[in-house]
Amino acid sequence: MKQLLLVFVFSICLGTQAQTKSELQKHYEAFYKEMRTQADVAGVINALTHLNVIAPSKDRKDTLAYVYANDNQHLQALNTIGIEKNDTDSDLAVQVKAISLKALNQPKRALEQFEILFSRTPNAYLAYELADLKIQIGDSPGAETHISYGIENSKEDMKYAFYERQQPYEVPLKAAFLHLQGLVSYNKDKTDIDGAVALIDQALALAPNFNLASLSKQALESRKNPPAASTETEN
Repeated sequence: MKQLLLVFVFSICLGTQAQTKSELQKHYEAFYKEMRTQADVAGVINALTHLNVIAPSKDRKDTLAYVYANDNQHLQALNTIGIEKNDTDSDLAVQVKAISLKALNQPKRALEQFEILFSRTPNAYLAYELADLKIQIGDSPGAETHISYGIENSKEDMKYAFYERQQPYEVPLKAAFLHLQGLVSYNKDKTDIDGAVALIDQALALAPNFNLASLSKQALESRKNPPAASTETEN
């Protein structure tokens, strides 16, 4: 009789626990929808975190990582989904890893993720990221391949945003590639500064507001014409 009673009580406890879990999941699903409606990022993160504890889901974890990355919380994004190269990752997960690793100044690891994205859906924007990262790690031939692809596939209405100034700005994507081409040209032959500057001038012709290209041009010209060494005047 005692054994039957224990089984009965245990069954009730399990049923109550399952009901509580179901109710919690419904609560946080409704909470998540409301936070999205209000554009409350902290609330969305809170809801998704609770949902991942209550009912773990790879898709939901990828979404949480994306929300973190979109809010510039890149370390939290990578802590959520990891940094490993995984060909079975969703496009969203690979995108989060790529942009977060780039933001955290991990060009080699970011490059792996961008290469996966490019192999799945080649486009000029991904080609730019690949070229930029390959310049950073000293792979000029690899960068040239992506620059050629990017220039060929850049449309007039395609823009790329830069954030090195306090006020972000956009330039034609082709101009961005021409700037990279100038940098690669200099890296390959540091004696041909005029050739590199000529390519950057083409970028500036397309985008006179291209501040980063202007800075690169100034840096190159300063190498060509270094300031004269100061000399002490004789009394």
